[in-house]
Amino acid sequence: MSFDRSIKIAPSILSADFADFGREIQAIEAQGADWVHVDVMDGHFVPNLTFGPPAVAAFRPHVKTFMDVHLMIAPVDPYIEAYAEAGADMIVAHVEAGPHPHRTLQAIRATGRKAGIALNPGTPASAVEYLLDLADMVLVMSVNPGFGGQKFIASSVQKVAQIRQMIGDREIHIQVDGGVDPNTVGALAAAGADCFVAGSAVFRGGSVENPAPYGENIRAIRAAAEAAL
Repeated sequence: MSFDRSIKIAPSILSADFADFGREIQAIEAQGADWVHVDVMDGHFVPNLTFGPPAVAAFRPHVKTFMDVHLMIAPVDPYIEAYAEAGADMIVAHVEAGPHPHRTLQAIRATGRKAGIALNPGTPASAVEYLLDLADMVLVMSVNPGFGGQKFIASSVQKVAQIRQMIGDREIHIQVDGGVDPNTVGALAAAGADCFVAGSAVFRGGSVENPAPYGENIRAIRAAAEAAL
């Protein structure tokens, strides 16, 4: 995948119909999604439990774009290989998930997958400064991870701007996850983010039988982001 800073919308399938993931993935891609975002939670690092490697492997044949798998789990290192084998294009681990995030990024890269590092709202931007040479993406959490539908944390905009400055001319994406919608995305895009995870803001009002609202929602988020650039 060649690198560019164009706006990318990555719907989180945590907001999809759990009984129909295959068709939901096909629907969001047909409606203009750039990436498919998979939120993995362990009930320990975050207060929720979601997808193991077999679920990700089941999603994989339906994803024609790019699947980024966000591991909100600790410890994370023992599971990297399993999620790589399940078909993740990018694996994102949290800087807070263990004492050796540098080693974690090395382990992800060793599988041949792209490597991302994520920051919780209470973690400063400086936490990733010495990890950037191993990262393909920095994920800024703009809500506390664990559940969808939370209110956007406004200080995330400043954090994105700080990270964008640190990145300089390196080919590193900045992704934002949490409370992203047409009202919040503009400031984030202006600050330097290029990839936006949206769950309820994409899936609201639509269904597999009626996917047109997915497309309207994706286009509205993209238009608000592009208008801010």
